[in-house]
Amino acid sequence: MAKKKKPRKKRKSKKKQSLALLFARLGLLAGIWTGVAVFFYILYCAVDLPDVHQATQPPLRPSVELEAKDGTVFARYGDLVGEPVVLSSLPDYVPEAILAIEDRRFYDHFGIDIFGIARAMARNLMAGHTVQGGSTLTQQLAKNLFLTPKRAIKRKVQEMLLALWLEHEYTKDQILTAYLNRVYLGSGAYGIDAAAQTYFNKSARELNIREAALIAGLLRAPSRYSPLHDPVQAFERSKIVMRAMVEEGYITEDQQRDAVATAPKIERKITSGNSERYFADWVYDKLGPLISDTRQDMVVRTTLDISLERLAEKHVQDILSKQGQAKNVTEAALVTLAPNGEVRALTGGRSYRTSQYNRATQSHRQPGSAFKPIVYLTAIEQGLTPDELIRDEPFRIGGYSPENYDGKYRGAITARTALAQSINTVAVRLLDRAGIGKVIETAKDLGIASPLKRNAALALGASEVTPLELAAAYASIASGGRAIEPYAIAQIRTRSGKLIYRHPDVRPPQVKDADAVATLTDMMKDVLLYGTGKTAKLGTRPAAGKTGTTSDYRDAWFAGFTADYTTVVWMGNDDNAPMKKVTGGSLPALLWHNYMLEAEANLPEEGLKSNSIAEQFLDAAGAVTEDVSKAFSSFIDSILGGEAP
Repeated sequence: MAKKKKPRKKRKSKKKQSLALLFARLGLLAGIWTGVAVFFYILYCAVDLPDVHQATQPPLRPSVELEAKDGTVFARYGDLVGEPVVLSSLPDYVPEAILAIEDRRFYDHFGIDIFGIARAMARNLMAGHTVQGGSTLTQQLAKNLFLTPKRAIKRKVQEMLLALWLEHEYTKDQILTAYLNRVYLGSGAYGIDAAAQTYFNKSARELNIREAALIAGLLRAPSRYSPLHDPVQAFERSKIVMRAMVEEGYITEDQQRDAVATAPKIERKITSGNSERYFADWVYDKLGPLISDTRQDMVVRTTLDISLERLAEKHVQDILSKQGQAKNVTEAALVTLAPNGEVRALTGGRSYRTSQYNRATQSHRQPGSAFKPIVYLTAIEQGLTPDELIRDEPFRIGGYSPENYDGKYRGAITARTALAQSINTVAVRLLDRAGIGKVIETAKDLGIASPLKRNAALALGASEVTPLELAAAYASIASGGRAIEPYAIAQIRTRSGKLIYRHPDVRPPQVKDADAVATLTDMMKDVLLYGTGKTAKLGTRPAAGKTGTTSDYRDAWFAGFTADYTTVVWMGNDDNAPMKKVTGGSLPALLWHNYMLEAEANLPEEGLKSNSIAEQFLDAAGAVTEDVSKAFSSFIDSILGGEAP
């Protein structure tokens, strides 16, 4: 008789089945809830998606490119955007270079490349770190147009959703065209045409294979592979792109060899100096009132002389590095003006990379005795002569009692010697004699815009000014009493060449008596010959100037001019800490001397301006002739339609 199966075993089998069923149900339930969670998370990510219809609109990211006086591009602000391109206008190898290195399956996927993602994951696992991404061109376009670079799951999900949406709304050619017009390609260039203009000074339609490959190679790391920064690495990267183009059948091996044999010529190079950034920032801030349409790319021709700017930077760095620490001086500023007011050099500090604060234009510091020529000019206009004797002795004016730097008093002294030796008591006496109001009026006429205190200490430069303001005042003296207004923008044009603004070429008005200014200039020569500014003397070259030192050695200045340039030097500390006995006649005068000697090296020696009454008549006659000539030229330009009024 057969034995019956034990019921216990059956119960165990049923129990196993029930557990398997339970796990299956739990797994199904978990999957459902996971799917629901994923669905709602996708909905959450989709809530704030932007409108993809912006994708094909032309980019509006205008740039401002700054050129030096000689046309050298030295700075760029904003984004450079070229002419919008269409695929049919480009050589086939231009978009193919990008497809070969960035998205070979572009015309085969639906916005998300599953195979590309799998391939990238496999390579990243083998390498142990991220070496390849799986994003398609459509995803890159979505990210560049609508999303931030922040790495986050939500952003990646939104990127994929936008890519699917773009693929649904637009054709592949439209997406590729938008990508070519919007992608960032380094050095401030957005779009293939802007990159072609930036690196090769040509349209994207004129690119050759090597140039197209170089631009395509920028996509991986625009700053790193920019030919403006590292041409060798950029060219090596372009070879990788061309190999990929051969693999895809876009070009032949013979075309690759020919392209590699001829390295592209980089036409446009932005200088990478330090100190011209101070000048660039200052100019950029002044553009607003001069332009009405801010949507266009602009090219601004400035008055900057790159060679002078680099020279100023070199000498500032040299003197501070050698003597700054020992003398407890950490900063300096230098401004150079041409006789017509063009700012040829402007160094706002020791290092722009360390501090962007522009001490030449923003820092208000007491000029000390560098203000005295303004007092003397006012007194000369009222009858003071260089040989007039004035008492150098203790006295009080109101509650103020001026003291000389050396604590000594010389008795009767000529005005010429008092200025050369920077005698404080004489300057205060002349201020009292000429009238504080008249001195302030003279300062304003010469270009000092900062408010000046109405007290006796004004004679000793107790009111703050900027180095640029003081340069304007000294340039006005150098011009024979004409109001010289510093300017840095010569003209502004659109990238297509249309003139937007041109600095008016007008003769500065005569604001001070020319004979009085000539007398003052003659007295200021003695400051360099035997006075406090002997260190600044330029050999046999005629020059005039004045030293300036404030209380406790917190500021030290030398301001002076030749027939060619007016230059002002300031030295001190941002925290107003005292220097170690640095006077205007020491380090600032030395810096001025070293810089000006090299700046004037190839220029003929000319006498300083001395406008007599007869010379004023001749100048006036010449000015009338010049103005008539300019008016006629402007009339012809307006007829031809090439210039703005």
